[in-house]
Amino acid sequence: MSDSLSSDRRTIRELVENWAVWRDARDWDRFRTVWHADGRMMATWWQGPFEEFIRVSDEGWDRGVRILHFLGGSAIDVSADRAIAQTKMTITQRVDVHGVLCDVVCTGRFYDFFERRAGRWGLVLRQPIYEIDRMTPVSPVPGPVLDANLLARFPQGYRHLAYVQTLVGYEVKADMPGLDGPELDALYARGADWLRGAEQLGA
Repeated sequence: MSDSLSSDRRTIRELVENWAVWRDARDWDRFRTVWHADGRMMATWWQGPFEEFIRVSDEGWDRGVRILHFLGGSAIDVSADRAIAQTKMTITQRVDVHGVLCDVVCTGRFYDFFERRAGRWGLVLRQPIYEIDRMTPVSPVPGPVLDANLLARFPQGYRHLAYVQTLVGYEVKADMPGLDGPELDALYARGADWLRGAEQLGA
């Protein structure tokens, strides 16, 4: 592996790690440095420009929404001035579910589109992949009784996460990529196009 490629991968991994730390710390000035100006964030509960993601994250915090992130290993493919980074992650949300305080934990991957512009790597698009989730009472008490019809509206990979996000007032996107299926296939194809230079995500 060339020194240049190793350096690019280290830089991208650092950006991925900074995203998680600065987002959860609500250190928005430094969080902005991870992105290019046209960067977009996709999540179960919101999709759009990263600046708007900052705004709605603060609004959620003010309403008591607590969502935290933890990272695992990364696989990073670099092609000239473009890269795709896949990073194992968990999303944890603590929330009152029908009178029972619970942690909902979703395991998946961040699938990130990076580009080097004017010598600087930045994030252009983040599309999480939601693989499996669970809901667990924080204290050793019986779990809440869930609305089976609401739970069934969402894919297996983030069913419980979507359930609690709906309870707190978010409109949850019901076709995010999971362990398999056409949404995941389409994301992989889009990533391959990005690395070939065919996909355009913004100016």
